[in-house]
Amino acid sequence: MTTLILALVVGAVVGLALGGLGGGGSVLAVPALIYLLGFTPAEATTASLVIVTLTSITALTGHARDGNVAWRTGLLFAAAGILPAMIAGAAAGHLPETVLTVAFSVIAGLAALRMLRPARTEPSGEVHPGKAGAAGSGLGAVTGFLGVGGGFLAVPALVSVLGLTMRRAVGTSLLVITINSLAALTARAGTGTQLDWAVIAPFTGAAILGAWDGKRLAKRLKGDTLQRLFAYVLLAVAAFMLVDVLF
Repeated sequence: MTTLILALVVGAVVGLALGGLGGGGSVLAVPALIYLLGFTPAEATTASLVIVTLTSITALTGHARDGNVAWRTGLLFAAAGILPAMIAGAAAGHLPETVLTVAFSVIAGLAALRMLRPARTEPSGEVHPGKAGAAGSGLGAVTGFLGVGGGFLAVPALVSVLGLTMRRAVGTSLLVITINSLAALTARAGTGTQLDWAVIAPFTGAAILGAWDGKRLAKRLKGDTLQRLFAYVLLAVAAFMLVDVLF
């Protein structure tokens, strides 16, 4: 019963992050699966991809209904990350768990610091295809390697590189997350990782419900308030993981 309650609570938090910020949920899902629910790093990163894919699809429908998804831009951005996501996803299954944990904690810490920087809310204007391709490829690699959707990287990239407003960047990032996560899951399908669906199913269900609440919460709170709160939590989680694995 305790495991079920933990899965429901953490799942709701992950959904709130995805629905409200267009990303960030998976960087809490992975450590929660490892430290609270007993998954190994390899199992946690794969399970996170399942959870984030299904939750992102749900959140995406709401943003699409509001007209906040730049479909062409998002598809082009995601296309650049499909192959890197598949390659990195296949490689992750052959790496030591310590390497995965350290890499994850470093990326999570950098993401938290990035969130604490003042956000750009105005489009930057000209789109540079080369930069867009590089950003999309890098995001795909991170998704495949660490089992994270990459929204915490996608949103600032969509704003600063592709010139989207913040509101459309949040919606479009969910499209990118969905495609990259599906590509990474496809690559991991043959690695033999066993998943505990008795935990993943309620976790995902709570995340999906949380995503709807996150979207409504984002309308009531200032974006900076929600983002900074999440960033501080993420920074603490990253520090804990790094200390735990190194000491």
